[in-house]
Amino acid sequence: MAQVSFLPLLGLNTIFSYLASRYLNYDAVNSILTSNGILFFTYFFIWSSFIYPYYVSELRHIPTVPGCPIWGQFFNIITEEVGTPHRRWHEKHGLIVRYFFPFGGERISVAEDDALKHMTVRNPYNYPKPLRARLWMRRVLGEGVLLAESSEHAHQRKALSPGFSIQSIRALHSVFWEKALLMCECIRDEMRSANQTTISAEMLEWNNRTTLDIISKAGFGYDVDSLTQPETPLRQAYRQIFDFSPFAHALYGIQAYLPWVSHLPVKMNRDLLESGDIIRSKATEIIHTKIAEAEHNTTGKDIIGLIAKDNKKLQDAGEAGLSFETMRDQIMTFLGAGHDTTATGVSWTIHLLSTHPEVQSRLREEIKDYLPFLFKTHSRFDPDELEAADVDQLPYLEKVCKESLRYIPPIPLTVRQTVEDDKLAGYHIPAGTVCYVFANCINRLSCYWGDSANKFDPERWDNLPPTWTNNAFMTFLQGPRGCIGRKFAETEMKMMLCSLLSMYDFKRDEDVENPEDWKMWRLVLRPKNGVVVKMTAI
Repeated sequence: MAQVSFLPLLGLNTIFSYLASRYLNYDAVNSILTSNGILFFTYFFIWSSFIYPYYVSELRHIPTVPGCPIWGQFFNIITEEVGTPHRRWHEKHGLIVRYFFPFGGERISVAEDDALKHMTVRNPYNYPKPLRARLWMRRVLGEGVLLAESSEHAHQRKALSPGFSIQSIRALHSVFWEKALLMCECIRDEMRSANQTTISAEMLEWNNRTTLDIISKAGFGYDVDSLTQPETPLRQAYRQIFDFSPFAHALYGIQAYLPWVSHLPVKMNRDLLESGDIIRSKATEIIHTKIAEAEHNTTGKDIIGLIAKDNKKLQDAGEAGLSFETMRDQIMTFLGAGHDTTATGVSWTIHLLSTHPEVQSRLREEIKDYLPFLFKTHSRFDPDELEAADVDQLPYLEKVCKESLRYIPPIPLTVRQTVEDDKLAGYHIPAGTVCYVFANCINRLSCYWGDSANKFDPERWDNLPPTWTNNAFMTFLQGPRGCIGRKFAETEMKMMLCSLLSMYDFKRDEDVENPEDWKMWRLVLRPKNGVVVKMTAI
């Protein structure tokens, strides 16, 4: 039985109270206020918080986290790192649990293997993102492949797939190397200017500028060049979006419950609006250029150029290609989701290497054995050497990257809401149920990863427990809604790490707080004050 909505009840009660006051000759305003006050208390404190969740809800048979439904587990959720309370609940109550938002709002956290497979592979389009989540993300990411649903998503993904093939990505390796090595040189220039060989550096900013330059040039054939021009408007726009002031963070959380808060004339909303306009304007400019190139058959090797070329072929053949708006929104999606996630992943990896020097040393030795030219000034930029370099041939690098992305996934969760009734892990899930998949929880569950689940250990990938499944690693999700740019991001991450480790040694900066102590989630799981490390030139 579905939860009864409050607003229709409020409307009916107001009308009834008014008519009753006229009939009984009572004061209308007092009658309406008194009646609605009783309705509010009855609905939220008796029906929604006690009667419905425990005696009526179709989800009442799912193992439920203990607590008072009036405030639910809200304080755990907002005071702990995203996904960590859910990890604790799953370890104690099972791999699919029900918990509460305030006033009995029901949520399901799913970590059971077959249920995850059902949500992501067998029936993914019954689990779209909730409307409120899409509305907020759309301001930054557009209606691209990340936010499209159902048949529109399938159509977009099919049209985009050629641009993300292994062959297409291999053709872009030179761009990856160019920008990764330029970042290293820019850091070295800072050292020279300071006349030092060791500096304290905030790596998240450097990595964000690098990945923004990579996705813009490799993805669209457009060079933002934020590495040499850090104040470029596009980089500034993303800085504003990811503002982590306490007020902005609180307001962002409130918007999940009260969408109208996004229209208040406060700095965070103004910044989002201004940044969104800058990003949309740049995406429009780029797509106009790409469509013109496709018309004249002059597109380059960049991803959007290839997509525009294939799109024109489809349209010339009378098939439905992607519209101008959809193409523009893909650029917004790739710019936002395609640069900050990888930058965050690389930054967390650098942090973990700085706290595990034995892993860092072993990885550097492997890079030196396979790619010795990176360690020599005269050959580091040799195009022939870079062309022949294959980072997929470094097995320990592969394990380090996978382990870092498991241990601290840049995207810590995804939220879905059922369209139709379904079954997960044997439980009936009614339409409209909000379901969460917490990568930051699942990636560390001991039932999948063993007793060392909370330890950073690249060697685990050589000897995974018999209980491990593909769905135990949810950093990129699975199935049709899995990350289309996974191979792009993995290759980019490996090349950036090879470049950095060939020129620098990293140690924890003990003068700043440990970035793992306070991770904040806003699209990605970022450290509050970035990732500050001690860098020493090799």
